[in-house]
Amino acid sequence: MVSESKIQPNHNIVILGGSYGGISTAHYLLKHVIPVSNQNSYRITLVSASSQALCRQACPRALLSDSMFPQDKLFVDIPELFDQYPKGSFSFIHGTATELNTVDRNVTISLKTQVDVTEKVEFYALVIATGASTMSPLLGLNQDENVLRKNWAAFRRALPNAKNIVISGGGPSAIETAGELGEFLNGPPRWFQSKPPNPKVSITVITASSRILAVLPTSSAREAEKCLTKVGVTVWKNIRVTSVAPLEPGADGVGSKAVLTMDSGDIINADLYIPATGTKPNTDFIPKALLTMDGRVNCSRAFRVDEAGPRIYAIGDVASCVKQPAVHSLFKAIPILCANMKRDLSMAPGQYRASGEDRVFIEDDRPSQLVPIGKSNGVGIAMGYRLPSFLVCLMKGRDYWLWTTESLWSGKQWAKE
Repeated sequence: MVSESKIQPNHNIVILGGSYGGISTAHYLLKHVIPVSNQNSYRITLVSASSQALCRQACPRALLSDSMFPQDKLFVDIPELFDQYPKGSFSFIHGTATELNTVDRNVTISLKTQVDVTEKVEFYALVIATGASTMSPLLGLNQDENVLRKNWAAFRRALPNAKNIVISGGGPSAIETAGELGEFLNGPPRWFQSKPPNPKVSITVITASSRILAVLPTSSAREAEKCLTKVGVTVWKNIRVTSVAPLEPGADGVGSKAVLTMDSGDIINADLYIPATGTKPNTDFIPKALLTMDGRVNCSRAFRVDEAGPRIYAIGDVASCVKQPAVHSLFKAIPILCANMKRDLSMAPGQYRASGEDRVFIEDDRPSQLVPIGKSNGVGIAMGYRLPSFLVCLMKGRDYWLWTTESLWSGKQWAKE
């Protein structure tokens, strides 16, 4: 069943994605772009698979218990964030994009609120900010908040009986998850002990790389391994998980036993298994011709998807022009995207591109990555400078950036143009 959007296509600026990139773009446009371009002539339509936004960085700790964070700060209701704007300037669609038609300039949305109902939404301008899905359904909003909470509940039910937990991956998500589990199950690290005397649970991190945390200096990676050892985590390097099979038919995955086969031929029986081997861009609905080899949207440093036609843009994890997707890169990226959109919305009818030069995104290529390992340790680097453990804990480890999200979700971050 297909319904047609009632919003006039020449008035509709559609933003796909309800996380940092999509919400920030919507706020910035409503504050600084649409009022200048005639607020009565445009409406922002935000489409999101989840009706709530999530501080995804907090998942390695949040998956353990609801008591880890205030739930009203971890999750926020997206429509309520935009009640501050004039009536009619914003609308929200709870659904998932399933097809992008760049010729007829519409996107098909599978509605979450109605079973087997899709809606074609026409657009005058389109921002693709659909982000990326994590390999484990425990570590992000791959569907919606209800599915994520259901997965957390299944994992928590299985956790008290687990004696052997395996995590695949050597990046921040894998290491943070291992550290949180180790401290939660085996106790906090002790000053004069290199490892827990009687660990309750065996936790193993398996990475195909020769080291963990490849972005950080080798010395920081070694320090991270020491911190993991103190909470009962063992790291296996140069080993790849080639297959995963449920030990019991019908297992639900996140809370079930699994049999892991390594490329070495070794087999591990895990009570719980968490794949944390990166992310996959949410771009299945986009024509393949518009994507790069890694599945992201092929866009210029002005965030334009030139091959798709006029006034189509990409921002955040799906944008190919950003080599190291991270929330902090949006602080620079959002104003550039919206400045270019502002010029495009001022074009005369029939004009393809506004006159003048685009603003372009120049990425800071100095490495920046903070990795808490439990609540009292961490390693990191910021703009090329190595940070001490206490500073990593202070900046990120205390609540995984939850202290920064209020200004982003509310739009206060974009109060000034």
